Amino acid sequence: MSEILLRRIALIAAPMFLAACQTTPYESRPSPSLPPTVPGQATPTPSQPPQPTAPVQEAPVTPWPFTPPAGPRLSAADLLPGGITDRPGWARDIDAALDHLEVPRSAENLCAAMAVIEQESTWQADPVVAGLPRIVRNEIDSRAERYGIPKIVVSAALEKSSPDGRSYARRIAALRTEKQMNTLFEDMLSELPLGKTLLSGFNPIRTGGPMQVSIAFAEDHLRQRPFPYARTGSVRHEVFTRRGGLYFGIANLLDYPADYPHPRYRFADFNAGQYSSRNAAFQSAITRVSGRKLAPDGDLLRYQGKSPSNEASSTEAALRAIAGHLHLSARQIRSDLTREKSADFSHTRLYDRLWQLAERKAGRTLPRQQMPDILLKSPKIQRKLTTAWFAKRVEWRYDRCLARER
Repeated sequence: MSEILLRRIALIAAPMFLAACQTTPYESRPSPSLPPTVPGQATPTPSQPPQPTAPVQEAPVTPWPFTPPAGPRLSAADLLPGGITDRPGWARDIDAALDHLEVPRSAENLCAAMAVIEQESTWQADPVVAGLPRIVRNEIDSRAERYGIPKIVVSAALEKSSPDGRSYARRIAALRTEKQMNTLFEDMLSELPLGKTLLSGFNPIRTGGPMQVSIAFAEDHLRQRPFPYARTGSVRHEVFTRRGGLYFGIANLLDYPADYPHPRYRFADFNAGQYSSRNAAFQSAITRVSGRKLAPDGDLLRYQGKSPSNEASSTEAALRAIAGHLHLSARQIRSDLTREKSADFSHTRLYDRLWQLAERKAGRTLPRQQMPDILLKSPKIQRKLTTAWFAKRVEWRYDRCLARER
């Protein structure tokens, strides 16, 4: 096959090839499937609405984020570990993020942020991803095969020169960080034929920066709070800076109300999504009342994009099965479940009545938080890891940080 013919084939196939090369998000977990119908399963008979139970003496819950006592404010510089590059810069950006978010600079709050930074990036503003070229090429080859694109066409397309003078193939081979991969993908969008038309919205990089915060979270957070710095580019670009990555990462970790008794549940939420620990405990309570086994993953509804799907999740189906005991209609159950990602869910009729039924059946007070049971999936992960593993590792780093204060 002549070189001229190869170039023509590559030019024609490049847009289709690129569209096929959308890599999957690094963090993903499937929605639970609907439970099978159990033959002969009785429909619960309506009962009286659950009545408020007598107050139960519970162990005191420490407010979180912690509010430090009056006195000089701590700085991140007081607690940073030794051996990191540019200690003053890290301290300045951590302190600024907490101050902008109006989160107290207590040792607990500072150490919570530092523990996640250390776990996610080992104090690198743009952390290196081991084996990134292999991950990218395997994904490209897999998708090319799926769409029936010959390898010779793939190779020819990737030999096209990119804006920095190197071919796309050479840039892939030299990839070390997600920021580099993000820039590469944006160049492919703007430079290759019909790239923007076919690939808009499909950038494979979904997390970034020293806390590996979700870019989607950063975009959502900006709808609630203004960005405290002068923007130098898109939200995506800000996430890859140290100051932006720390600001959005600390917001994801600490800038929401939750009365968890220990920060480990915030660490789990950071990995699985805000309020996942609360929702996982709620799912376990549903299992106790309904008898239906649910995976306590913290996801109460199915979603299509960011909107709830019309198809009921296994959690919603189990709640509908005990709707008579809850004295709620299917519509009311769905309405309350749509608040699952907010603090308001804890104040709904559904939440209150379900816990009354669960504790009445258990004969004791039940915890309102639980470690979500989620298997982490990512091209970067080469072994079996879970949200519980992540939270435990971060908690270990958190305890080490607190020991530095003492």
